[in-house]
Amino acid sequence: MTVIDPETQAGWVPEAEEDEEEMPLSLRLSIADTLTLGNATCGFMAVYFTTTGILIPHLTDSQESGMARNSAATAVILMLCAAVFDLFDGLVARKLRSSPMGAELDNLSDLVSFGLAPAYFVLVYGMVAADASQRVAAVGAIVVLLAVVLRLARFSCVTVKDGTFQGMPSPFGALTVVSIVLLELPFEATLMAILGTAWLMVSRVEYPKPRGILAVAMLGWIVSAMGLLAAWAFDAPGGQLLLQTGCALQLVMGAVIPLFATARRVHNFRDNRREARATQLP
Repeated sequence: MTVIDPETQAGWVPEAEEDEEEMPLSLRLSIADTLTLGNATCGFMAVYFTTTGILIPHLTDSQESGMARNSAATAVILMLCAAVFDLFDGLVARKLRSSPMGAELDNLSDLVSFGLAPAYFVLVYGMVAADASQRVAAVGAIVVLLAVVLRLARFSCVTVKDGTFQGMPSPFGALTVVSIVLLELPFEATLMAILGTAWLMVSRVEYPKPRGILAVAMLGWIVSAMGLLAAWAFDAPGGQLLLQTGCALQLVMGAVIPLFATARRVHNFRDNRREARATQLP
C-alpha cells in the first residue's frame, strides 16, 4: 500500500513493504569461519570434561581414577582438535574467501581453546594433585591466561616479517602447558616450566608459521599425540611411558625452537655487521 501526502503528492512506502536488503558481507560466515567456530567449541568442551571428569569426582571423593584419566585425555584431545581447526582455518582462508570478521573470530576462539582451557586445566591440577598448592596453581593459571591474552592482542597490532610469529604461538603454548602437567613432575618444577612457557608466549622469539611441510609435520605430530593420549586413557601396555615420552618431546621442542631462533638472529646480526664493515673499508 502506498500512502500519498496530499500536500506534496509524494509517495511513501512503509518499511515493512520495502525490499529486504541482502545480509551484510561482514555477517556472512565463510568455510574458514566455520572451522574457527569448531576451534572454540573444542575449547569449551575441554573445559567441560575437565570439570565433570576430574574436578567434580575429586570434590565428591569419587574413587573412579579411570574416569579422571579418560576425562583428562579427552580434554587434551579436544585441545589438539582445536589446534587442528586452527591450523586448517588459516589454510582455508588463504585458499578461499574469508569474511571480514575472520580475524576477530580467530582471536576469540584461540582465547577459549588455548587460553581458558589450558589455564583451567592448570587450576584443576592444583586442586587435585597431592603435592600441589591450590593458590599457587591459581596464580600460574592466571599467568597462562594473561600471556595468551597479551599474545593475541599483540598479534593483532604488531606486524612481523612474513612466515614467522613473534612469541610462541598460543596453540603450541597450550599443548606445552598441558604436557608439563601430564608429566607429573614435582609441583615446583611444574610451576616453573609453566611460567617459562607463558614467558615464551609474550617474548619476541621468532617461531616459524606452520606452512607447507611444516604444517604437515605439525598435523602428524598432533595425530600422534592423540594416539598416545588414547593409549594412556585406556591403560594400554606401556601407555604411561609413551605419554611421558610424548610430553617430554613437546617440552624439548618448546625449548629447542627458541634456541635455534636466537642462534639464527645472532648469526644474522654478525653477518650484517661484517657486511657493514666491509662497505666502510676503502
